[in-house]
Amino acid sequence: MKIQKLLLGFVLVLFTVAAGAQTATPKVKDRQVTQQKRILKGVKDGEVNKKEAVKLERQQRRINRSKKRAKADGDVTMKERAKLHARQNKASRKIKKAKNN
Repeated sequence: MKIQKLLLGFVLVLFTVAAGAQTATPKVKDRQVTQQKRILKGVKDGEVNKKEAVKLERQQRRINRSKKRAKADGDVTMKERAKLHARQNKASRKIKKAKNN
């Protein structure tokens, strides 16, 4: 009886971990953190003005909302991941442009 309960608990833990892995987006999160740092550094160094920073921050918030919507159903599909990465690529180009104008 104890072995059955232990085995059942172990199986439940495995399913919980597996379910969490499907919604994990560590690359998206890491890129957002990096992009946020780039924006702040650009503002600090005077490379990005206030108006540009507001636009870049708004874009980062939109990406974050998209990420939350993708995770809402419990599974982030490859298509959703591709869209998130495409949006982050676009944001990265805009940050670069703002810093180098």
